[in-house]
Amino acid sequence: MALAAAPELASPVLDLAKAIQLSVAPVFLLTAISGLLGVISVRLTRVIERALVLQGDGSESTDLRLLRRRMTLLTRASASVTITGVLVAAVVAVTFLGVIAVVDLTPIVVSCFVLAMLSLMGGLLLLLLDTRLSSRLILQRF
Repeated sequence: MALAAAPELASPVLDLAKAIQLSVAPVFLLTAISGLLGVISVRLTRVIERALVLQGDGSESTDLRLLRRRMTLLTRASASVTITGVLVAAVVAVTFLGVIAVVDLTPIVVSCFVLAMLSLMGGLLLLLLDTRLSSRLILQRF
């Protein structure tokens, strides 16, 4: 009879273990997001440095206009990917809150995750546009 009560006592621990298991994938996604932010940051730094050099020459060139456009795209990409990170972190937090409070927060988790994926797609598309502009700049020179 005492053995039958043990699974009931272990249920909260098992629920917490399950929440931890469910949080592993989003945590890996956060690692990938930080890497993507690093790439965007390096690209933005290089664009700004090149724009400063061209501005120092005093010429208003097509290159400078394209660099301004790239800065805008990369800044927006960075914001979008950062929002993705915040939303993924919210998924992890809400998952744990749901387990601790024993409340079904699935609609919130699903909403946050879908918004995170949409935000990530937006950031990646902006990065793709930047890459195309970068290619255009290179092709103009050669």
